[in-house]
Amino acid sequence: MTVSALLAKAVALAVEKHPIINSSYSPESGGGIKYNPDINIAMAVSIDGGLITPTLKYANERSVVELGENWQELVGKARTGGLAPDDYQSGTFTISNMGMFGVTEFGAILPPGQGGILAIGATQEHIVPCKQAVLGMKKIKKMTVTLTADHRQIYGADSAMFLKTLADIMENKLDLLTK
Repeated sequence: MTVSALLAKAVALAVEKHPIINSSYSPESGGGIKYNPDINIAMAVSIDGGLITPTLKYANERSVVELGENWQELVGKARTGGLAPDDYQSGTFTISNMGMFGVTEFGAILPPGQGGILAIGATQEHIVPCKQAVLGMKKIKKMTVTLTADHRQIYGADSAMFLKTLADIMENKLDLLTK
């Protein structure tokens, strides 16, 4: 199980509850909204000469173990140039995680044809008040996530509700990720 697989699963479950986040603006149909029936989480991978976004298809329906195995396979293919177009052109929502590089927060650019991209920073330790702690303080870890959304169809309130659901899953419902 990898951090990437856990993030993909958590995001997919949150997207499942907020279908507008998995939509795209469709100028071809006169400016309508295209709701994607599948939740395919694309995740940024650094490769020689740039970046590519392999896709974990049906991420909401698969186990985190299966996603982790698939992710390792996709990263290997990405680094050797072995991805097929469907492996990196089928994403409906993207995650860019720079936490492993020590970046704590950043904004990500929205990929064409998608409604949103989530920028994930490194976790940081913080000291916060806690009445139950011996010294009245406890140490927690926080992670900054930033959502870039296409406001032609995704309003700020939609984004806020999605982020609230994602935080709830990651903070209180880890059991959902292990199913």
